[in-house]
Amino acid sequence: MTDDDGGHPPPSILVSDRQDAPLDQAPLISIARDSLIAEGHAQVELSLSFVTDAEIAELHERYMHEPGPTDVLTFPLDEDDVTEQGLRMLGDVVIAPAVAAANNPADPAAELRLLVVHGVLHILGYDHEQDGERAEMWARQERYSGVAAP
Repeated sequence: MTDDDGGHPPPSILVSDRQDAPLDQAPLISIARDSLIAEGHAQVELSLSFVTDAEIAELHERYMHEPGPTDVLTFPLDEDDVTEQGLRMLGDVVIAPAVAAANNPADPAAELRLLVVHGVLHILGYDHEQDGERAEMWARQERYSGVAAP
């Protein structure tokens, strides 16, 4: 299988599901892969981890020094990290599906799509601290996920 630009293999998306709620992984893997390709990152590997509220709360406290659970955290790796297959390892996007469902009870699947894209964009270096950065990141999120950010 190759992507549409240059015959390279598509991004490798590794999934770790460490929570109990049913999770349809296929569309989330697809949206992560499509977002990476759209951003010009085809020869990469990304890890998606779906975790419990307790696990993300612990990570949030340990790495962000903020109490309580959050919906998504990202852990980028150095640009020099490469797999045996020659793919650049981007890092890990960690998502708490239960927090996502609480964020958007009417459409938790849409919230998960938004959070996957949000995490991918953070791994690629996008941020939303400044208004201009936020507008650019939100536009990309909506384009790739099909979900408008609040």
